[in-house]
Amino acid sequence: MKARNVFLVVLLIILADQSLKIWVKTHMPLSHPLEVYREPVSKYDNGIKLMGDKAQIYFVENEGMAWGWKFGGALGKIALTLFRLVAVVFGVYYIHTVIKRKYHRGFILCAALIFAGALGNLLDSMFYGLIFEASTYDHVAKIFPHVGYTSFLHGRVVDMLYFPLIKTHYPQWLPFVGGDEFEFFSPVFNIADASISVGVIAILLFQKKFFHKEPGEEPAAIETNVNTVGV
Repeated sequence: MKARNVFLVVLLIILADQSLKIWVKTHMPLSHPLEVYREPVSKYDNGIKLMGDKAQIYFVENEGMAWGWKFGGALGKIALTLFRLVAVVFGVYYIHTVIKRKYHRGFILCAALIFAGALGNLLDSMFYGLIFEASTYDHVAKIFPHVGYTSFLHGRVVDMLYFPLIKTHYPQWLPFVGGDEFEFFSPVFNIADASISVGVIAILLFQKKFFHKEPGEEPAAIETNVNTVGV
């Protein structure tokens, strides 16, 4: 796979991710869902509400990692942003290396997806606090104010994609959670998160194909350092 193609993949993901984030940030207050319907809202099957026919744009801001995971306090936020920055810098070197060594194009594509996702969320963390007003539950933020809502490296990641598939309740006989509401696939995420997840899952599913060695071929020095989950 050529470096030019990798660059185009990364660029397209970054453009899609940032365009949607900026639109949401400048058009929606926090936690005001914009529902997207394909068919009637829901169906029931044995008391379980199937939500797969409905998707939402649900604006939340995330101070932590992908899928809403957090990493403690202001110092944790700086540490996470710096980790993302190091991961992105290393990603440039790593992708250059696997292209040069002519790894399987599927693996290179997955590495590009992970890199693009990490870069997309890094941009939020580094710059969004500087270029946006604070979003609230009744106020839509403006871009490029005189003063942003926070300082460099402290920006919050914009999440908005919400696809609840099943909504039901735990059986009453279960200890601790019996009778509580259960919703399958409740995380709110963004395109960058999805890009990282697709890249990691594809590597796990197709690793035998990606790292297959033909008879007589010299063994490649295959790095296994692809654990950039949630950056």
